[in-house]
Amino acid sequence: MADLKDLREKIDTIDKEIVRLFEERMDISRQVAEYKIGAGRKVFDKEREKAKIEAVKAMAHNEFNRHGVEELFAQIMAMSRKLQYQLLAKNGVAGRLPFISVEEIEKAGVRVVFQGVEGAYSQLAMKQYFGDGISSFHVETWRDAMEAIAEGSADFAVLPIENSTAGSVNDMYDLLVEFENYIVGEQIIKCEQTLLGLPGADTAHIKTVYSHPQGLMQCRRYLEGHREWKQVPLENTAVAAKKVSEEKDMSQAAIASTYAGELFGLSVLAEGIYNEKANSTRFIIVTNQRIFREDAGKISICFELPHTSGSLYNMLSHFIYNNVNMTNIESRPIPGRAWEYRFFIDFEGNLNDGAVKNALRGIREEAITMKILGNY
Repeated sequence: MADLKDLREKIDTIDKEIVRLFEERMDISRQVAEYKIGAGRKVFDKEREKAKIEAVKAMAHNEFNRHGVEELFAQIMAMSRKLQYQLLAKNGVAGRLPFISVEEIEKAGVRVVFQGVEGAYSQLAMKQYFGDGISSFHVETWRDAMEAIAEGSADFAVLPIENSTAGSVNDMYDLLVEFENYIVGEQIIKCEQTLLGLPGADTAHIKTVYSHPQGLMQCRRYLEGHREWKQVPLENTAVAAKKVSEEKDMSQAAIASTYAGELFGLSVLAEGIYNEKANSTRFIIVTNQRIFREDAGKISICFELPHTSGSLYNMLSHFIYNNVNMTNIESRPIPGRAWEYRFFIDFEGNLNDGAVKNALRGIREEAITMKILGNY
C-alpha cells in the first residue's frame, strides 16, 4: 500500500499540472475573445458548450466521475466567459444600457401618487422624500398606482417593498416585472404601529381589528395576547383607521400610525404594539423614465434562469468575479410555469461603473431574461 506522504506528493504534482493547464486554457480564451472582438461574435454559445460538456463526460470511466467532469467543465467554461466579458469591456465592447444619468431627481412641482388614503405610511414616505412642493393624489391599490405612472397621470409613485419585521411585499416585485416602471429612489419610514379606537373605547370593548396584512403581521405578538379579537386585513393601515372612524362601532379598532389616528379623530388605545422596536418599512420611488442619479449607489435587477443544476450559482458568480457586493436576493414563482422562479437581486454600484456593466452583460447573456429595475 502506498505511503500517505507519497500519495499527497502525487496530488501536489497533479494539482500543479492542473493549474498550469488552467492558465494555458485561460490564455487561449483570451485569444478567442480577441477574435470575437474583431468578428463581432457573441461570447456565449449555448449549443457548443452543451456539446463540449457531453464530449468530456464521455471520457470519464464511471458515473461519479462523469458527474464531476460535467460540474468541473461547466465552471471552467463559465470562468472563460467571464474573462472574455472583461476583455470585451476593456476594448469598449460593453454594450450600452438604456438608462440616462441625471444630476438630481426632479422633485419640485411633480405629480405623485400613493396607495391608500390620507394618513397612510406611503403618504408620510412621500412627504419625507419630495417635501411639500408637489401635487399628489391617492389610489386604492398598488396596481392603480403603477398604472397611473404608465398612463402619465402621475410622474412618480411611492410604494412599499420591504418591512424590517414582516419581510418583503411580494406583490410589488411582480408589479415591477409587469410594468415598464423603474426605481429611482427609496425612503425608509419608521412604522410605530398603534391600536386606534373611537373616543371613549378601550381594549375591553374590542372584537374586531382592521389593518393591512403587514400591519397585522408586524404586531403579531401583541395580537396573540388577544386571540378573541377577529383580525380583518384591509388594503392599507390608514384605510383601516378611516373605516373605524366612519362606522362608529365601539367594538372596532385599527392598527395604524398615530398620524392616521389624529387625522380621523381616533384615540390611541395602545401604543408601541409592534414586534420589533426598530420596525421600519422601505418605500421605493418609481417612475416610467429610465433615469438614475449620477451618484446612485444601489441597483435592483430581476432575471429568469434555465431550470438546470448550478444555474443560480453561475449567475451570482458574475458579482463575485467583478467584485460587486450583493445585498439582497428574493425569489418569486413565475405565473403559469410550475416550480420555476424569477430572482430579484439588489447590489451596490452605479450603472456607469465598468464592473457593474460587466456583471450585467454576463447575466444578460446567460439568463433567459433580465430586467434592470432601477439604480437609486
